[in-house]
Amino acid sequence: MAGDGIAPEPEPEHEKEGFQAFFECWLSEQNQDLEDLVVASKRHQNCDDDQVLLSSLVEGVMKHYECYYNAKSQWAKQDALEMLSPPWTSSLEDAFLWLGGWRPSMAFHLLYSKSGMQLEACFAELMRGSSLSTGDLGDLSQCQLTMMDKLQRRTIQEEKHLSEKMAKLQETMADTTMVELSHVVSEMMRNNNGHEEGIDDHENRVESTLDSKEEGLEKILHKADDLRLRTLNNITQILSPIQAVHFLIAAAELHLRLHDWGKMKDASRY
Repeated sequence: MAGDGIAPEPEPEHEKEGFQAFFECWLSEQNQDLEDLVVASKRHQNCDDDQVLLSSLVEGVMKHYECYYNAKSQWAKQDALEMLSPPWTSSLEDAFLWLGGWRPSMAFHLLYSKSGMQLEACFAELMRGSSLSTGDLGDLSQCQLTMMDKLQRRTIQEEKHLSEKMAKLQETMADTTMVELSHVVSEMMRNNNGHEEGIDDHENRVESTLDSKEEGLEKILHKADDLRLRTLNNITQILSPIQAVHFLIAAAELHLRLHDWGKMKDASRY
């Protein structure tokens, strides 16, 4: 991504490549985002002009995230199953997925971890009696902490609601329709000595039944991605521009390095 933070829109000629091609492009764009953010954090000066530039950069990066989730939503309408079990992520990443992506409440743990690291970095200055005016995540105000706490509690509640909706949908895989349909098809296979003659008669019923399950998955995935994006937006809005820059740096570093480490582990297994 260049400094404008605009991610590439999925184009018709790329549809045959699937979402994986777009995801690889997104990783490259996120790497560029990270470089821009790091440069901005090092050049930070506490002046009005600098605040405007930082705000513009944060807004651009957030537009990039928005574009990513918009593209993901479009592909999910075509194949929700692939979005929930993405082949472009590593086994390590897959093990920690929540409804096709990162758990929104994790953003708060990331924030507080980075805040603690930056606070510790200036602890020596505090012990010497210097005032804490770093401006980074180690300098969160009581008002900001209170707002973050309320947002975190609300996010956890929304997570819980979506997890319950997914649990209910998963339970429908053993509802009367599925059990009866699997029994009928299995009986036909047994009567045909394992062959599938006559099963085509039930193909439409099987497809319609499974399609309804996928529609439910797509709706839940959309709500989960919406919560992910809203969480990022809400956190950055509570933070000052330079604090938002530090938060987005930490988020990009964690995502990119986890992806790299997971791919390395997968490669070493084969």
